Amino acid sequence: MSRSGTEPLSVGRVVSDVVDSFVPSVKMTVFYNNKQVVNGHEFTPSLIMSKPRVEIGGEDMRTSYTLIMTDPDAPNPSDPYLKEHLYWMVTDIPGTTDASFGKEIVSYEAPKPMVGIHRFVFILFKQNGGRQTVRAPTIRDYFSTKVFSQDNNLDQPVAAVYINAQKKPAARRRS
Repeated sequence: MSRSGTEPLSVGRVVSDVVDSFVPSVKMTVFYNNKQVVNGHEFTPSLIMSKPRVEIGGEDMRTSYTLIMTDPDAPNPSDPYLKEHLYWMVTDIPGTTDASFGKEIVSYEAPKPMVGIHRFVFILFKQNGGRQTVRAPTIRDYFSTKVFSQDNNLDQPVAAVYINAQKKPAARRRS
């Protein structure tokens, strides 16, 4: 995969806001109810209520990966003072499988954007030396993917994809 594979991530400010520039090297496919996630596409909050299926390519089953799902627009895209909110984390995912084969260390929290359009980002990291210990973070708010990956000695990201979601406007009543 080439650096051009990160172009939608750069345009969507995932590269810079969540991760530094990287070269994608592993195929990761995310599905919500059999609908594939494509960079920048909008999903309704009702569609993302349940945990997605995340399929991992990778070298082989001896290689392990960590998956992080985060919202860099929390609580409001025009004032994201929480920086990132952590929605889900799975570690020890064997390559060539899916996230259900890993260890869920932060349970899936259904995104409920209240104001504005939020980016929900899935980032995949290769774990150094196969099955290394990745410590669960103690907070969901004020999370930093960059700091977390450094603190846990994770390599550069190997894949990322993001969607947009916003609260549906309330139906207007006629007077």
